[in-house]
Amino acid sequence: MKVVKFGGSSLASGNQIEKVFQIVISDPDRKVVVVSAPGKRFPEDQKVTDLLIECAERCLSNQNSQEIAASVIKRYSTIAEELQLPSKIISEIQADLEARLNGDRSNPERFIDRIKASGEDNHAKLVAAFFEEQGVEASYVNPGEAGLLVSAEPGNAQVLPESYERLHSLRERSGLLIFPGFFGFSKEGEVFTFSRSGSDITGSILANGLKADLYENFTDVDAVYSVNPYIVKRPKEIKELTYREMRELSYAGFTVLHDEALVPAFRAGIPVQIKNTNNPAAPGTRIVYERDNTNGPVIGIASDQGFCSIYVSKYLMNREIGFGRKLLSILEEFGLSYEHTPSGIDDISIILRENQFEAEMEQEITGRIVAELHADEVKFEHSLALIMVVGEGMRHNVGTMARASKALARASVNIEMINQGSSEVSMMFGVKEVDEKRAVQALYEEFFAAVTV
Repeated sequence: MKVVKFGGSSLASGNQIEKVFQIVISDPDRKVVVVSAPGKRFPEDQKVTDLLIECAERCLSNQNSQEIAASVIKRYSTIAEELQLPSKIISEIQADLEARLNGDRSNPERFIDRIKASGEDNHAKLVAAFFEEQGVEASYVNPGEAGLLVSAEPGNAQVLPESYERLHSLRERSGLLIFPGFFGFSKEGEVFTFSRSGSDITGSILANGLKADLYENFTDVDAVYSVNPYIVKRPKEIKELTYREMRELSYAGFTVLHDEALVPAFRAGIPVQIKNTNNPAAPGTRIVYERDNTNGPVIGIASDQGFCSIYVSKYLMNREIGFGRKLLSILEEFGLSYEHTPSGIDDISIILRENQFEAEMEQEITGRIVAELHADEVKFEHSLALIMVVGEGMRHNVGTMARASKALARASVNIEMINQGSSEVSMMFGVKEVDEKRAVQALYEEFFAAVTV
């Protein structure tokens, strides 16, 4: 039995949904279909989720939201017309959205979550209606009624462990089950969404709960590539990689799969297959627990911008008990999360995402660190890019770090910092943002020029 999830671009128009229908009915093992909200039809288009967020924010600021709401309904109406569906489904979607917009606004974050979730929820109803019109037994499934329980964290909900047992009973239902992604219900019956692009997470949760044999994630690319195709032309496709490798690559900029999506599937040992809605015959990329390391030390190279570092130096830091804890406690008080902490005996660098900072924070944090930890030097460095070189094979190959460093030196890229995880599945290089593309291209040439992945 397979759980299959389709992304927003795969469901953006009537034509795309017809492709989805053919894919689903071509394999009788596909039992549960997880649906995203309609995505972009063309580059300048807007995603329905973005329209819904704008609509909710206008409501909260007492601005006119009718035009945006009408745009949302128009998107569904256009799809329904393309699929020649009865007008009843659009009336149902319009009534649902209006009810949500007229609902309780006393908690703005929860209000936005209820509006955002309507994108997937209503699209699942539309997709189910189309499947039924084609003579296929299919039904929309409400996540709350199915038992998908999540924590009460707006925009960052986490699945509750008891959900898996509740969801298992879906196996007993007949026909295809059309399930909206991106959200669940708290124990109090409130709607809460996962982090953005969270429909991937829903698919993984359902695969775990239903004990599926495979979780298929359909998107708009043939496979996961070994490097960003916008940086390197025609990069090699990855046929197979491990959960850990995909997790590292997703974190560092690979947008094919949400970086939290693998956790439920990983815990249940369920393989994940990345496929292309527009080219379903392509084999895609398989994500597994273990694989044979036959491709060399590196499976992929990912990069992401928007980082900064806080460099802290203090003589004899290594002898001071609790220094690291105190330093991270200061950041915690400012509501900051960190990414990496490369360190030496007398210094430490804290890598953070720059978008967490407000203008006055830098000076306040510097003052706190100097005053409370008596640091000799505190220095912020902005506009950094992190490059992750990932591969299970690095544990069994000598000299991978040396090869990477030499490749960057040949490309005249200065390394601002280096950090290697204890698992030896990845190593991180910090470089200036202006050097990012050149650095990635140099690393790709070093590790993939003569390698078949």
